[in-house]
Amino acid sequence: MGIPPVIAAPRDLDAEQMADIDRFEKAIEQYLAGEISEDVFRVMRLNNGVYGQRQGGTNQMVRIKLPAGTITPEQLDLMAYLSTEFSRGWGHITTRQNIQFHFVELSRMPELLRHLAAVHLTSREACGDTVRNVMACHLAGACPHEHLDVTPWAEAVFRHFVRNPLGQRLPRKFKVNFSGCATDCGQAMFNDVGVVATTRTNEDGAVEQGFRIFIAGGLGANPHPALALEDFTSREDLMPTIEAALRVFDQAGNRENKLRARMKWLVDTLGIDEVRRRVQKVRLTLPASSSWPGGIPPEVVAAGDKAAGKATSGEVTTMGQGVRVEMTARDPFDRWVQTSVIRGTANGTISAIAYAELGDITSSQFTALAAMQRELSADIRLSNRQNVVFRNLTEAKLRVLYDRLDAIGMARPGAELARDVVACPGADTCNIAVTQSRGLAKAIGDELEAQGLAEVGGIRINISGCTNSCGQHHASDIGFFGAERRAHGQSAPGYQMLLGGYVGQEQIHFGEKALRVPAKAAPEAVARVVRRFAGERFAGETFRTWMDRVGGVDKVADELRDLDYFPAPSENPDFYIDYGETGPFVAAVGDSECAV
Repeated sequence: MGIPPVIAAPRDLDAEQMADIDRFEKAIEQYLAGEISEDVFRVMRLNNGVYGQRQGGTNQMVRIKLPAGTITPEQLDLMAYLSTEFSRGWGHITTRQNIQFHFVELSRMPELLRHLAAVHLTSREACGDTVRNVMACHLAGACPHEHLDVTPWAEAVFRHFVRNPLGQRLPRKFKVNFSGCATDCGQAMFNDVGVVATTRTNEDGAVEQGFRIFIAGGLGANPHPALALEDFTSREDLMPTIEAALRVFDQAGNRENKLRARMKWLVDTLGIDEVRRRVQKVRLTLPASSSWPGGIPPEVVAAGDKAAGKATSGEVTTMGQGVRVEMTARDPFDRWVQTSVIRGTANGTISAIAYAELGDITSSQFTALAAMQRELSADIRLSNRQNVVFRNLTEAKLRVLYDRLDAIGMARPGAELARDVVACPGADTCNIAVTQSRGLAKAIGDELEAQGLAEVGGIRINISGCTNSCGQHHASDIGFFGAERRAHGQSAPGYQMLLGGYVGQEQIHFGEKALRVPAKAAPEAVARVVRRFAGERFAGETFRTWMDRVGGVDKVADELRDLDYFPAPSENPDFYIDYGETGPFVAAVGDSECAV
């Protein structure tokens, strides 16, 4: 593939970003020459958004930050180029709205980073002990339920903290998520800072728009729910409040033990009341800072944050986890519309979701998506369920979009249906993954298709290859994390199954442990649960409500106990080989660079 014209053409690039890349390039040269130690270079590499891979050597993964999941046609064209020229022909959407490319040769990384700079993208601080990609609801600015468009706020937070000295050597990573309403499609409830737009009525009767901020949430092996900082935070105080939370974390976070270094552990150590007190006290002193971030950020002033508004007539699509999606049509286009189209904004525009299986997009698909975005004058966001969302559409554009998506294999009804399985990269590339989570995700999808259950709505399935929850298994209706099992004297791939995770309405329920199953039995376990849920739920009932009604996690797990069985290797050797592998399972785990 030739270099896209926008990349090849001369362009004024951000001087600070280019100087940053130049420094990294020099560091790579010094590292490869043995002049910089592994420990020192690792910090530099991670802060530039580059992870090592389990393959070792100089194979690297690069993570590209897309604040609020926004992406333009020229950026999509670049993704197509990068996937073939630097990677393996495709890219991966993460659960934090990034795009990752694997198997990039370390010595070529500066070249790739300069291509990113040419289209106003960066990988800076996408990894490491930094402020990570700032997320937002994929429908921000197009949601009929939102109080504010949080898109420019997410952009403002990204711009304020990228390369900010405050965020370069934190005790651990720091994650910020935005949602435009309490439905919380942006998943604010399990992040270090989760921001949910809201309103309050003042004494004079005027309705003020602002935010409700939650702090110290996190997933990982020890999940913690985010807790409310205060009842209401004004728009003018939002940025100082987030900076104050970061400063408190930087000052009080555990720098001796990374396993207890996230902000969530401050609540265990200090108590939530003390953490709140410190954040609010630091916020009071921030006006004295030379870089005080108070007031309405210029990004918000320029773009505006007015809510999309709810249509006064017509259908308004319900959003959020647990929403029941009904498919009554037989025509493929009509079925896609029923499951993948969101309506109801005051300006009459429509959004539609393109299904990216396993979050993967090939080079040709990237190119086609860019062409569609231009043709339809659409806005595109990546979702935390690893799909592609087209916005600013009209009814007349839906058929065109469907036909274009169908031609590249992205028009299957997927959003909020059982087939939309989310998975981390797993042992395919990750140093600390135990199992091939992507392989299991594909096997579960295939099993649901075979049993006619792939289009059951209102159920989310998430998989992580280890306990660290990059696949967000704690927050899904059915979750799995990989673990080594021992049977008949041999190692075998296995999973812990969790049930009943839920995020929404400013609350979170973490999935409860159901049982352990062999990797090769997990697809059947999912199929049984999905079949039972589909047959027993009441109209509008969520998975969590159904599970509690029928007796809880133990009662549901009782019907799966027979699946926790390993046949002898001579009887069925397949149980001792992980998905996508050809030889016996080995739990090969390297040093952690991303443990939650």
